[in-house]
Amino acid sequence: MRIKDSELPLQPSGAVYHLNLFPEEIADNIILVGDPGRVAAVSKYFDTIECKKSNREINTHTGTYKGKRISVLSTGMGTDNIDIVMTELDALANIDLKTREIKETGRKFNLVRIGTCGALQADIAVDSFVASEAGFGFDGLLHFYDYGNISNEALVEAFVKHTGWNERLPYPYCVEGSKELMDKIGFDMVHGITASAGGFYGPQGRQIRAKLKYPDLNSKIDTFNYNGRRITNLEMETSALFGLSKMLGHNALTVCVAIANRVTKEFSKDYHPAVDTLIKTVLERI
Repeated sequence: MRIKDSELPLQPSGAVYHLNLFPEEIADNIILVGDPGRVAAVSKYFDTIECKKSNREINTHTGTYKGKRISVLSTGMGTDNIDIVMTELDALANIDLKTREIKETGRKFNLVRIGTCGALQADIAVDSFVASEAGFGFDGLLHFYDYGNISNEALVEAFVKHTGWNERLPYPYCVEGSKELMDKIGFDMVHGITASAGGFYGPQGRQIRAKLKYPDLNSKIDTFNYNGRRITNLEMETSALFGLSKMLGHNALTVCVAIANRVTKEFSKDYHPAVDTLIKTVLERI
C-alpha cells in the first residue's frame, strides 16, 4: 500500500517533514529530550558527531559514544509532539520514503527519554532519578489509535474507581515500558508508574489565577495503589511514548530527575548537576 503524500508529508529534499531527517541519519539507540537546548548537553559527550539537523523545536545530533552509535533529539513538550516524533521516527525505520511503501523488514529502536518530573510520593527525594515502569495517560492521545490490548485496563479501572474520575476528562490508559531497557538502564533508580498530563499548570493541579475544577485530584493520585503499584511522578510525555512505541514495535523507557516534590512542596535548588549525571549514566548504559 502506497502512503499518500498528504498522510506522510516530506520535505522537498525527501526527508520526513517535521524531523527533517533521512533514515541513515538516525541511530538505532535514540535519546529523547524535551528541551532543544538539552540536545547539545548530551552530544557534548559524544566522541564524534556525524549529523546535526534542526527544524522547528526538533534538534537532532547523531554520533558515537565509546563506539556506540547514538542519536539524541528534542521533542518539545507534550504528548502531541511525541505523536509527531514517534510517527516520523517509525517512518524512518519502516517506510521506504522514495516509494512510500511499508518495508517488509524494518528497524527496531531503543528509545530513552531523559527528562524532569514532579514526584507524587513524599518519600521520593528531590533530585533523585525515577525510571518509569509504565506510562499512565491523562492526555487521551492513544484513544485516537486502535491500540488493541496494550493498555492495562484492570489497573485503569481501579484508578477510575479510586479517583471518581470525571467523565468529561479524557479516559486514562496505561502502557508498560520496556523491561529490557529498565533492566539495562534504570535498574538502580526509583521505579513506579509515571502519569502524563496534558499541560503543566491546571492539568497537573497547579492553581495560579485560573480556578481549578479538580483541586483534589493530585491527592487522589498520590493515594492510589494497585497490587503494590503506585504512581510515582507526573510529567507530560511518557504515556504517548510508551503507547506508540508498543504499538509500533520499539523499546521505550523514561528516566527523569525529580526536580520537585508535589507532596512536600519542595523544588530543587539546582537540578542541572543531577540532569548531567543522569545523561552520563544513560550514555554509559544504553
